[in-house]
Amino acid sequence: MDFTEIDREDFRRLLGDIGSTFMPFGKFGPKDYPPKGIPIMDLPPEYLSWFKERGFPKGQLGELMLMVCEIKEVGMDSLFDPLRKVNGGRASTRKRKPKSDF
Repeated sequence: MDFTEIDREDFRRLLGDIGSTFMPFGKFGPKDYPPKGIPIMDLPPEYLSWFKERGFPKGQLGELMLMVCEIKEVGMDSLFDPLRKVNGGRASTRKRKPKSDF
């Protein structure tokens, strides 16, 4: 699907799919960010660029990640703000330091 040639209803569906998709594997997956992983709309641009260079996953996940990458590349990350608001804000990709007993 070409991002520039999409009708309004398809775009709403696309945003809904992006808003409900979480990274199911890798460094931003559920293993490191339980319980579901990081929402793909909150993946760092560098991470998405890495996939763009090496190939996105097959299927719907890869297509959605490509769309997120293209949206972020043109500086439209704020497009996801209403979805983030509904979901409680932007997901942090910073690793939490373990609490020490000191």
